[in-house]
Amino acid sequence: MISKSSPSPRRRFRWIGFLVKIIVGFVLASLIMVAIYRFVPPPVTLTMLFDPNGITKDWTSLDAIDPDMARAAIAGEDSKFCSHHGFDVDAIARAAIHNASGGRIRGGSTISQQTAKNVFLWQGGGFVRKGLEAWFTMLIEAIWGKQRIMEVYLNVAETGIGTYGVQAGAIRYFHHGAGRLTRAEAGRIAAVLPLPKKRAAVAPGGFTRRYGNTIAARIGVVQRDGLDRCLR
Repeated sequence: MISKSSPSPRRRFRWIGFLVKIIVGFVLASLIMVAIYRFVPPPVTLTMLFDPNGITKDWTSLDAIDPDMARAAIAGEDSKFCSHHGFDVDAIARAAIHNASGGRIRGGSTISQQTAKNVFLWQGGGFVRKGLEAWFTMLIEAIWGKQRIMEVYLNVAETGIGTYGVQAGAIRYFHHGAGRLTRAEAGRIAAVLPLPKKRAAVAPGGFTRRYGNTIAARIGVVQRDGLDRCLR
């Protein structure tokens, strides 16, 4: 005898069908968005929309950005950018061990993961967002390729309060475009990326100054060792 409180088989199948439609719809919508942004600059992101300081940005193609800026991003954020497929397992494991021991929280996200989060999702943690981040990371790696990922990253990453992209950041800090960045300037912008609301690339002090100098010194290593080979 079937309990009155248990759902009927028809209702159960109806719910299953509804969930399947939602999943299929999400997959198709995400594929379409990623495919469109392969060629069209993302007009705005959730981070930009919810920024109370406004939005200053100026989309600039990767070819028009000094190559040392991409090298600085690789040096500071993701040294295995050209060799991984979206995820750096070793970096994630090291970050997990470090964070478990206490102290300053360290992230293990790659440039690909950060780009997926910045373009399609929201800031903050949580298993749902992390799962979606992994999905979009796999999609952009498969559909965009490394050059497009770096181009989008350098255009949507927050480089200061209300400032997005390295072009807007270069103009804000150095009063010239991203195509004329020196290695020192590229290193400073890359040093700001992890905490753009708390760090400034002009007259940086303490950790930001030291980190920027370290990144600037690593730019030559990135070029010499071919860590930017996927962008050439």
